[in-house]
Amino acid sequence: MMSAEQALFHIAFYKFVELDDVDAVVERVRTLTRELLGSVLLAGEGINGVLAGAAPALDAFEQALLQDARFAGIVFKRSACRTAPFARIKVHRKREIVAFGVDGVSGLKLSVEADSHVSPQAWRELIARDDVVLLDNRNSFEWRLGRFNKAIDPQVANFRDFAAYVQAHAPQWQAGHKRVAMYCTGGIRCEKTSAWMQGLGLEVYQLEGGILNYFQSMPDAAADWQGECFVFDNRVALDTRLQETATTAEQVYAGDPDEAWRLERARRLDAAGEP
Repeated sequence: MMSAEQALFHIAFYKFVELDDVDAVVERVRTLTRELLGSVLLAGEGINGVLAGAAPALDAFEQALLQDARFAGIVFKRSACRTAPFARIKVHRKREIVAFGVDGVSGLKLSVEADSHVSPQAWRELIARDDVVLLDNRNSFEWRLGRFNKAIDPQVANFRDFAAYVQAHAPQWQAGHKRVAMYCTGGIRCEKTSAWMQGLGLEVYQLEGGILNYFQSMPDAAADWQGECFVFDNRVALDTRLQETATTAEQVYAGDPDEAWRLERARRLDAAGEP
């Protein structure tokens, strides 16, 4: 593990790619992350991870992963840390790398699907249009803490609730000739749902790399964003410069009985030294 004097960094990454040998990849990633802390999920549809450590250890992990042709082009979003995000490493096999809860929906792309990605530079112009519905593809407590200006809260307590909201509103959006621009923290939720939404007949666009990529790419991101960005680790929240804020888990969840379990979980994990 890193010494006390080394600077600490966080990386987030994912890629939807067909993996036929998931168990073998799990073992490989466990070997690659011995000097790191965080969590990596692997499934037949790809990889999804968040890790923290010293820069040399993260560099070595990234280079080793990129040597696997299946992960070519994977993007690592990196930021400096003041608080250690995690206290141990977990690498697990799952049925999905992000659970959507709709049978038959995978993040693996078909050649017939239209490319829905929008760069951070083009995103600002897109969401300013009158014919665009700006949809936050995160949980409601995340939306309350911070969001793009004029973004709609889909009122979900769990990602699995998102499908019902979209299905209920799709006819209205179509009747109004609205396009849907959606975003999430790192991009993975939008990646999982974009093709499914296209299948409902919607014209969908997703912010490439999510909020974290927008903050990283746009020096004046604060012009389009209000509040902070929640992150699922011990840092709790980041500002538009990817700097940790003073916001606590108690402040994030306070006053919402439906989120009490999240606060209790955050307290338990912090006390137990888990990510």
